[in-house]
Amino acid sequence: MNRSVAGWVTHHWAKWVVLVLSLIVIMGAGSLGAKLTSVQDNNIASWLPGDAESTKVIQQAAQFSDPDAIPAVVLYVRDSGITPADLDQARKDSAAIAMITGITDVAAPPIPSEDGKAAQVIVTINMGSEGWDKLPGIVDEMKGIAKDNNGLDVQIAGPAALGADQAKAFSGIDGILLLSALVIVFVILLITYRSLQLAVLFLLCGVGAVFTAQGVVYLLAKYGGLTVNGQSAGILSVLVLGAGVDYALLLVARYREELHNYEDRHEAMRHALHRAAPAVIASGATVIIGLLCLLFAQMNSTSSLGPVGAAGIAMALLVMLIMLPALLVIVGRWIFWPFVPRFGDPIKSETGMWSKVGRRIAKRPRVVWITTSLVLVGLTLGIAQLGANGLTNEESFTKAQPSVAAEKTLSEHFPGGAGSPIAVVTKTDQADAVRQALSSVEGIEPSSVQIKGEAGGTSYLEGTLTSKPDSAAAFDTVDAARVAVHAVPGADGLVGGNTAINKDVQQASSADNRLIIPIILLVVLLVLAVLLRSIAAPALLLVTVVLSFGAALGISGLVFHHVFDFAGADSSFPLFAFVFLVALGIDYNIFLMTRVREESLKYGTRRGALIGLGATGGVITSAGFVLAGTFAALATLPIVFLAELGFAVAVGVLLDTIIVRSVLVTALNLDVGRHIWWPSKLAQQEDVPLDQPGHGPIRSTIDA
Repeated sequence: MNRSVAGWVTHHWAKWVVLVLSLIVIMGAGSLGAKLTSVQDNNIASWLPGDAESTKVIQQAAQFSDPDAIPAVVLYVRDSGITPADLDQARKDSAAIAMITGITDVAAPPIPSEDGKAAQVIVTINMGSEGWDKLPGIVDEMKGIAKDNNGLDVQIAGPAALGADQAKAFSGIDGILLLSALVIVFVILLITYRSLQLAVLFLLCGVGAVFTAQGVVYLLAKYGGLTVNGQSAGILSVLVLGAGVDYALLLVARYREELHNYEDRHEAMRHALHRAAPAVIASGATVIIGLLCLLFAQMNSTSSLGPVGAAGIAMALLVMLIMLPALLVIVGRWIFWPFVPRFGDPIKSETGMWSKVGRRIAKRPRVVWITTSLVLVGLTLGIAQLGANGLTNEESFTKAQPSVAAEKTLSEHFPGGAGSPIAVVTKTDQADAVRQALSSVEGIEPSSVQIKGEAGGTSYLEGTLTSKPDSAAAFDTVDAARVAVHAVPGADGLVGGNTAINKDVQQASSADNRLIIPIILLVVLLVLAVLLRSIAAPALLLVTVVLSFGAALGISGLVFHHVFDFAGADSSFPLFAFVFLVALGIDYNIFLMTRVREESLKYGTRRGALIGLGATGGVITSAGFVLAGTFAALATLPIVFLAELGFAVAVGVLLDTIIVRSVLVTALNLDVGRHIWWPSKLAQQEDVPLDQPGHGPIRSTIDA
């Protein structure tokens, strides 16, 4: 950061102006952020790319059915057989349910099953502008009307019931996640700094960054056309808090060091900002660029996460580089009590833990990096257990859900796809041919295929799946239906429906994995090359990034399968894990390697590597624990995808900070030596032997 800018932020009276303005912005943005839920779009159809076949069906079918309509199935089951009294209760319940606000249609009379043990009533709900947030209340009202009675079991199934359970799972996600993350981060900071007031200050700035980010994202969603869903909103809180506190840790570590060198705390902060801000800004900018790479994704839900996360990181940078420095110079040195840094006191040097680790690595660096690499490669083998091929509705929750149990019961008595039909649009003059083709598809109940409407030369058909709508068999049926419908000459038929939407989501997510991951790797390589003015160092660092990611996924695959007993992972999981592990993990590369380069200019690469490790090892480790803790908070939600993502990022960050950055990268620096800076001039500077005295200290300038 420019010295004049740093001086203005920490000026004796300007610091108060900075603080007041920061608080005004945070409060204003926070009031907007409180309305973020109101602009979320959690309809899975809105996540798809516009050219997906199921998306086109939704668009063309809008003239035949309300796009905001979603079906629910009221299911009545009696093991001994449905009685006339049961059917009479179902009719009375239907009449009462029809009076609920938001219910647009109740199919009558009740439809009995072939085995005589069940009956179903199909109800249509209009979600309106509220989306799925409206569903829990309506479904609860339905349950209040349709109750068990003397051996008659009544359940609510269908897409609306599932949507209600999902809405409840995401309900209050921002508050729950933020509270969980705050508790975890507070404990970690308290252990790390052993200063209650400093931990509180960190958290206040972290919460301020979250509120500001939520306000900015609300404005982008409200007026900029940005798609935000419960998933991205929850990740935003965790991302901003974790990354923001990381940036604060680096700045405060440097500030504490400068307090030993300057009696005036304003001057100490001015120098700390001048020295630390470039690395913090470079790290944040790299994360922002990495997240914006998601804009290349086909999935709207994935591409929109890029701007959401990028906006969050930008706000974290602003708060931690403007508000936090002003606060620190306002409160003074006592904020570090009971370990207050005093002017003129010596800084811990070779006694630091990471300095000792560095000296041990220096004895046999090649053995260290080869051994570490082989261990990481071995851990990547666990990826075979990951099974990132998508999850069924039942497998998507960490806890049993009423809608899933009801869907199971429904499939025992009715065709598996009841309440979630295959939808087809076609030219009207070929509608009969398409109906016949669809009826012949194995996996679709022939008698269920009907033409539901015709308008403007287009016809709309529906057919019922014989298998559960979220099963692999149903996905195969969608493929077969598309082959059959597409084969009708001149029909221009398209196959959609909820099952087709889910299938298209999985396919688009897999395609995004193959596209986005190489793009992010290329971006990271270019950023590191510019920052370190080298080609060799970024290339080696990129290999360590891939090794770290592979090992984290391997560990996750093994734990998910053998410990948590998860059935697999969503097809988008590898991409999300990669983005957060690489984009955030690159921070630690930048923190370490910019310091190593700084010291290498004075003492040579090998000695600079040890000084850099000693100087940054503590703060990198602390930052890693904080970031891992915030992402681990995702495990508090009953959604398998988020629980898996939180675990993978937490494990990956700890692996990255403790093993990869601190051990593997340091060993490579020591073994490769000055050649790691090729082709810059620094690569031509001769290294000084580590055991040669008089050429600079091997010290730990920061003990975080």
